[in-house]
Amino acid sequence: MKQSTAEIVCEYGPFPGADRVNGVTYDGQNVWFASGDKLNAFDPASGNAVRSIDVAAHAGTAFDGQHLFQIAEDRIQKIDPSSGQVLTTIPAPGGGDDSGLAWAEGTLWVGRYRDRKIHQIDPDSGRILRTIESNRYVTGVTWADGELWHATAEGEESEVRRVDPQTGEVLEKLAMPPGVLISGLESDGGDRFFCGGQKSGKVRAIRRPRHSQAVSETMGKASVSRSKH
Repeated sequence: MKQSTAEIVCEYGPFPGADRVNGVTYDGQNVWFASGDKLNAFDPASGNAVRSIDVAAHAGTAFDGQHLFQIAEDRIQKIDPSSGQVLTTIPAPGGGDDSGLAWAEGTLWVGRYRDRKIHQIDPDSGRILRTIESNRYVTGVTWADGELWHATAEGEESEVRRVDPQTGEVLEKLAMPPGVLISGLESDGGDRFFCGGQKSGKVRAIRRPRHSQAVSETMGKASVSRSKH
């Protein structure tokens, strides 16, 4: 297993009216983060806030290439980002103990915080398709070039972990500095992860290790529509 220290390359925020970050996703242009009663978007190139949607946003956030998905208490909302309208809702598998959220393989991947699990679920019904066990609290989930990563937070320590999506075996760890905690994780489809900063109200970008020199254009495009959160 590889272990290294996370390289923080940029910090964004805090943003006015958003005193915490509960989930993070990326739509290929803007970063979206959940802050309790709003979804907020900012431009990662400039760091400027660009818009917000008034919607319950208590935990993980994801983007499927067209719609946003947002955990709100014990449910997952499917949201039209253009209008801000909630189109449908499904039950969240943790019944309120859900954390990270990602889109991949046509399904949602949901972190269970205290239960230390990741569920793959049907986005239409909420039915659990697969469960992966962790040994740390799960605070974010994302896919990047066919790799499953999740964030952890325990005590005053957070890590970003690459795990085997079949077995849950930890393959790599990136340790955040002490006291820098993660709530929401998302790949930008390139060499960065966006990490929600809990009560700091910040989003931090860290360097993502690349495990091959050539990543196919198809995988790169697919990873843009995956999230975390």
